[in-house]
Amino acid sequence: MSLIDILLLAVALGIDCLVVSFSQGLIFSEKRLTNSLRLALTMGLFQGLMPCIGYVGANYIYNFVEPYSKWLVFVIFLILGLKFIVEAFGSEKEEICCIGFQCLISLGIATSIDALVAGATLNFTQTPLNIAAILIGLISFLMSISGFWFGNSFKNFQSKYLEISGGIILVFLAFKVVIF
Repeated sequence: MSLIDILLLAVALGIDCLVVSFSQGLIFSEKRLTNSLRLALTMGLFQGLMPCIGYVGANYIYNFVEPYSKWLVFVIFLILGLKFIVEAFGSEKEEICCIGFQCLISLGIATSIDALVAGATLNFTQTPLNIAAILIGLISFLMSISGFWFGNSFKNFQSKYLEISGGIILVFLAFKVVIF
C-alpha cells in the first residue's frame, strides 16, 4: 500500500472514532478538555494497537493464504466498506454517554475491531506496520478530538454521511488492490 492508501485507510478507520466522539461532545459540558483528551487518547491508542495485533496474527496464517492474499484483502476491505455503508442506513444508534475507565476501554475495543482486521490486510500487502499503525493511531486521535470539540457545532449534521464516506473509501481500496 502507498502512503496515500494508508492515509485513506486511517481516515476510514478513524470515522468510527469521530462519530463516537462527536456524540460525546454533544453530551458533555463539564470537564470538556479532560474528557476530550481521555477519549481521544483511548481511541488513538486502540486504533494504533489493533492493526499490530492483526498484523502479527496474520503471520501465523500467511503461508496458507499467501496465494490468495490479494483476493483476501479485496474481500476484507469490500466487506468492511459495505458494512460501514449498511450500518449508516440502519436504525438510529443509541447515544453513548460515559467517560469512565471501563467505558473508555469498551469504546476503544468496539471502535477498533475493524482496525484489527485491517492489520491483517497490512501484512498481506506487505505494508510497513510501524508507519501504518502510527498514522492510524494519530489520525484516529485527531479525528476523535475534532469530533468531540465540534460535536456541538454540527448538531444537525447526520453521522451516517460520515459512515457512508468511510465505506466508500474502503470499497475503493478493495478494488484498487485487485485492479492495480
